[in-house]
Amino acid sequence: MRFQSLNVLIYSLIILTLSIELGAEEKVVRKRSDPSKIDSPWDDLLAGINSPEEWIEHKKEIRKQYLKLIRDEFKPKKPALELQFHDTVIVDGVYRRQLISYQVEKDERAHAFLGVPLNLRGPAPAIVALHGTYAYGKKRAAGLIDNPDKAYLDHLCRRGYVVIAPDHFVAGHRIPQEGPYDTTAFYKKHPQWTAVGKFTYEHSIAIDVLESLKEVNPDKIGALGHSLGGHGTMFLAAYDERVQAAAGNCSASFFRQNSKVEAWSRDRWYVYFKHIRPGLLEGELPPIDFHEIMALIAPRAFLDLSGLNDGDPLTQRQRVLMLLKVMDVYELEKAPQNFAFYVHGKGHSVAHESRELMYGWMDTHLKPRSVTKTTLVIP
Repeated sequence: MRFQSLNVLIYSLIILTLSIELGAEEKVVRKRSDPSKIDSPWDDLLAGINSPEEWIEHKKEIRKQYLKLIRDEFKPKKPALELQFHDTVIVDGVYRRQLISYQVEKDERAHAFLGVPLNLRGPAPAIVALHGTYAYGKKRAAGLIDNPDKAYLDHLCRRGYVVIAPDHFVAGHRIPQEGPYDTTAFYKKHPQWTAVGKFTYEHSIAIDVLESLKEVNPDKIGALGHSLGGHGTMFLAAYDERVQAAAGNCSASFFRQNSKVEAWSRDRWYVYFKHIRPGLLEGELPPIDFHEIMALIAPRAFLDLSGLNDGDPLTQRQRVLMLLKVMDVYELEKAPQNFAFYVHGKGHSVAHESRELMYGWMDTHLKPRSVTKTTLVIP
């Protein structure tokens, strides 16, 4: 009996000792944590930057790196637009949809749908709507085929926007002989350029088209898109400061923290950046990444939407840490209200709530305050 009591006493002392030790360890951990700082692999964005003036100078260097990444110096000389209107359809008595074409190179024309609301009272805000990887791109953006969730031109024209929905340069009217989204012919024609440089340059020319129209307010231009159109929106907004509000939905993963980074420089089909492949295969990443490209948009408005279950979940969680650092830049530029992100669990989609956020973002930043202002009920 005494032996059992002694065992119980010893066991109790062991449990008490472990509890004290664990409690002490927990206190040490709590003492060491710093709630004022979130460490992440994206901290280099503002490393060594201590003032808005230092950031502005650093931003110039980031832009040089960005233009070098897309090889902007190898773009062709911009030709005259030579804008042509091919056919016109009136949709539900609400807006006019026209098939148009315009020059993007001296021997190459782009095609797009242009939507213009019928009852405008003056120049309206305008949006470049970019489709994802889909062979008949602009038709889906116009709501003529496939998934109506992605009919941005139709949705936005009904909200009072002038909208241009251009084909990607290897889709729609310009599907190459090798097939949709095959960039082989492009790199034969422009071996030193990049596909990202090409589509970003063309989307910038789409803004030229918008600015040529009397129905458009050139100071209120936005851009949005999903998937390929989502990161295309980011690349465009960073490239062309005429974009005052942008929203990228389910954009591609960045370079770092990405187990599939080689997809940015495939050896077949759609090749974004052909020149970085040797480095990627050796484990070397480009000297610029998405957080820096997004930061080039500041202080202009940018909204990023993504799904935690859209691809590698660990990579997508890194996106959240990355976006926190981008917000630091917007705060430094005294424009935190111009940056936002929405993270969901609906995968690679443009669900209702995502569309509402994108369209509401455009309303907030491109339309008069009276459009989004709330009022009290008057008895």
